[in-house]
Amino acid sequence: MTLPPKVTERAFRRLAEINESAPEHKALRVAVEGGGCSGFQYEITLDDPGEGDLVLEGEGQKVIVDEVSLPFLSDAVIDFSEELIGARFVIENPNAASSCGCGTSFSM
Repeated sequence: MTLPPKVTERAFRRLAEINESAPEHKALRVAVEGGGCSGFQYEITLDDPGEGDLVLEGEGQKVIVDEVSLPFLSDAVIDFSEELIGARFVIENPNAASSCGCGTSFSM
């Protein structure tokens, strides 16, 4: 069974900050594509919800996942991390067998 990903309050808050300075509010799209150094990679963009997308809402914001990416993100956690090397949205994915140092590529 595919469990939807979870989005942390910190990720929703950061998306709200991004949308405050944007001309129009967008959702955060989290997708999985083939490629990257480990076989699959995450693509995180600002987008509008489309037909068939799973929409996760919190803090007045939306995070969307397309139906093809959803099985790869089952029970994953979408978070926002601020570290010395930079700030970015991160995905903690229990389905990933391994990942690479860049944090955006993984294998299953």
